Amino acid sequence: MEIRIETTAMDALMVRLFDAIDEANMAWVIAADQALRKAFDAALIDLVPSYTTLLVHYDCQQLTHSEAIQLIHKALSGLTPVDTQAGELHDIPVWYDESVGPELPLVAKRAGLSVKELIEQHCNHDYCVFALGFAPGYGFMGLVDEALATPRLKTPRRKVAAGSVGIADRQTAIYPLLSPGGWNILGRTNVPLFEHAKRGEPLFRPGDKVRFRAISRAEFEADGGDTTPMEERP
Repeated sequence: MEIRIETTAMDALMVRLFDAIDEANMAWVIAADQALRKAFDAALIDLVPSYTTLLVHYDCQQLTHSEAIQLIHKALSGLTPVDTQAGELHDIPVWYDESVGPELPLVAKRAGLSVKELIEQHCNHDYCVFALGFAPGYGFMGLVDEALATPRLKTPRRKVAAGSVGIADRQTAIYPLLSPGGWNILGRTNVPLFEHAKRGEPLFRPGDKVRFRAISRAEFEADGGDTTPMEERP
C-alpha cells in the first residue's frame, strides 16, 4: 500500500491508499480512519472514508497545510489493518417483485438466469459497505457477482421510491428516500436507513456488512411496506 496525499481545498486533503475497489481495502481504510481521527482530534472538521481514499477536512486555523500533511504521514506510519469482522452485519428483508423492481427481468436476462435464480444470487452474499453518499444513509455496497453486473440506466428515473434496492455495475445499494436515480431496481425494503430524529446517524457504516433476504409480499405488507408500483422510466 502506497499512501498518496492530494490537496483538494485549502482546508482539505485526499489520502489515497489504493487505486482499485476491493473488499480487502476496507480493513486498511477503517484502520486509517481510526488513526486519523485520533491524530487530528479537535482540529478535525470531517473525515470521509471511501472505497480507496479518505477525505480529511481540517481546521486551517489550528493546522497549516504542511502540518496537516505531516500529521497524516505520522498517523499512518506503521498502519496495520483492523479486523473487518468487527463491523455490524445487517439483515435486510427485501420484497423482490417486478412491480417494485422493474429491472428484475433485465438483470436476469443479462446474467442468463431466471428471476428466481437472480434473487437467490443477490441474496447469497454478504456485501461490504464501502462508502456513504448521494443521500443520507445511502450505502454503496459490493461487490456483486460479475454475472449480475449491469450498467446504470441510460435515462435515470425522476422518482425512485424509498427502500428501493438496486444494482449498478458491480455495486448494490438501497435508496433511503424518494429521489431521482439510475440504478437497476430489483425490489424494495421497509428498513429505514436514516432516521435523524431517532438515531441522528445512518444505519450503515463503512466496513459494515449487509445481507439481503427475500420475503413475500404478505410479509412486506405486514411490516408496513409500501407496495405502490415503481413509475415507468421517462
